[in-house]
Amino acid sequence: MAAEGGGKEMNEIKTQFTTREGVYKLLTHSEYSRPNRVPFNSQGSNPVKVSFVNVNDQSGNGDRICFNVGRELYFYIYKGVRKAADLSKPIDKRIYKGTQPTCHDFNPLTATAESVSLLVGFSAGQVQLIDPIKKETSKLFNEERLIDKSRVTCVRWVPGSESLFLVAHSSGSMYLYNVENTCGTTAPHYQLLKQGENYAVHTCKSKSARNPLLRWTVGEGALNEFAFSPDGKFLACASQDGFLRVFGFDAAELHGKMKSYFGGLLCVCWSPDGRYIVAGGEDDLVTVWSFLDCRVIARGHGHKSWVSVVAFDHCTTSVEDGDPPAEFSGSDEDFHEQIHFGAGRDRANSSHSRLSKRNSTDSRPVSVTYRFGSVGQDTQLCLWDLTEDILFPHLPLSRTRTHTNVMSAASPPATGQTTTVSTTTTTTTTTTNSSGTNGKDNVSNSSTSGNPPNSLPNTLPRSNSLPHSSNPAGGSTPNSHTGSSSNSSSTTKGNSIIDSAFIATSVSKFATLSLHDSRKERHEKDHKRNHSMGHISSKSSDKLNQLSSSRTAKADAAKTLGTMLCPRMEEVPLLEPLVCKKIAHERLTVLIFLEDCLVTACQEGFVCTWARPGKVGLLSSQNNPANSPSGTVV
Repeated sequence: MAAEGGGKEMNEIKTQFTTREGVYKLLTHSEYSRPNRVPFNSQGSNPVKVSFVNVNDQSGNGDRICFNVGRELYFYIYKGVRKAADLSKPIDKRIYKGTQPTCHDFNPLTATAESVSLLVGFSAGQVQLIDPIKKETSKLFNEERLIDKSRVTCVRWVPGSESLFLVAHSSGSMYLYNVENTCGTTAPHYQLLKQGENYAVHTCKSKSARNPLLRWTVGEGALNEFAFSPDGKFLACASQDGFLRVFGFDAAELHGKMKSYFGGLLCVCWSPDGRYIVAGGEDDLVTVWSFLDCRVIARGHGHKSWVSVVAFDHCTTSVEDGDPPAEFSGSDEDFHEQIHFGAGRDRANSSHSRLSKRNSTDSRPVSVTYRFGSVGQDTQLCLWDLTEDILFPHLPLSRTRTHTNVMSAASPPATGQTTTVSTTTTTTTTTTNSSGTNGKDNVSNSSTSGNPPNSLPNTLPRSNSLPHSSNPAGGSTPNSHTGSSSNSSSTTKGNSIIDSAFIATSVSKFATLSLHDSRKERHEKDHKRNHSMGHISSKSSDKLNQLSSSRTAKADAAKTLGTMLCPRMEEVPLLEPLVCKKIAHERLTVLIFLEDCLVTACQEGFVCTWARPGKVGLLSSQNNPANSPSGTVV
């Protein structure tokens, strides 16, 4: 539930919201769920996940949807914005005993109207290959749990392959399988193939071909999600130890990495052109990482609890023509060659995007807006715009930007000096009495030396869109899982001034998101406890992994904060959400952008379709704002 303190409007479930493109509307008759539409009792269950595939049906209705709810797995024809959902006629329905589906993925290369290949991962560690159209179960991998006994956290077909797929587990390992190979009757033996900092890749030693082909061990704790780059050549991994690691998939080499501001990373996605990666997690932030520069270029704060899913909107991302400034390397033509909009109904959750021919590493667009979204365990949907004034802060701004607050430069230049870029600013003297800060702030307060070159002055520039509270303890921090009290001395007002009181003193409102005073902190903590997956769905092995990784994370935070791996809050631009709306009663677990709509799902088992502006179609009369409890939300 939404936190109290914002009045009745704060707790209403929104059915519409407005962006610069127009009004997005919830299509209540296009809601998919269990046939009886009864809310699912999500206590102790795995997150609801959704997968799409297009089977190129001649009838023009070739979209198929798969989603899991508790022990159940459903497969329907997806009618989207065109027709109302008919829940009485699932193509396939399966109920599992002794285990629960946790994730799934279609192979778009082999999908036809007569057959589809669907991989399903389970809480006990197995992976099943099924055909829900033929209603067949082809194979069961890791059946005896000899390869890995921990929960499957993510499964994906390798882009461009009809037989290879990759599986991640909460043990922190990933395994490469071939559908043609068996898993053997004994536990596999491995031989080291490649090793690097906090990762290792092993091959399976066997006289005959068997699964797994490879075993990746990445970081500490669970490997929560991975995502292939649009060209399939790189792999981004989000781990419970808080690190995003990006590998060259074929060479198994580490390309770059970054560290979350606090806690584990839970989700990750690529921009359509492969230039940027967005990750979210337990620090309640979304973090934008540059693939080319291997550094954090922006953070966004709008959520009040863990971020469950991040996804780019390939339909709203745009590139404008123009002559490239002299500072750009490469050509603008190279960039346009990599982006192909309107190329059909591409799926945002597909690992192989047709929006990009290759990873772009040698050119920069002149004017670009990347749209991405995020949903969290706070039941809120946030939309974000990433624009060229954030991507290229050293260049003159081509236009005035709204919904973006640039507090400082994206990163300090090589000379050690910081270039500051800010919008309309006011000056405020900040006093640090951080009774409302959290565990991550203690790291920045540990320094007692003088201000380093990158430190901020005692008076900080602030955007007019970020009113500050006169009471430092009156706001909530990006992550309030722990609490601490400290008094900053005058020698630590530099780099620690925002890390120790970042949200408490400088941010009280982000768009429509209100942060509440100290008398609401107890409710906020209860909200996080009730909606955090770590408290309701972890097996005993997962809990041990989390305890181990939390100790490691604290040590890592002390080493990485203020470095390229994890810049301080004042060292990178801070984004405001373009939209931040409460859209569900339970924590959100799905966000997928389609050509004419976006799809969300919550832990109650309801899969919702939101029509894009002008795409309401046949269901417009069923979504009249007059019949909506909240009307149009601006």
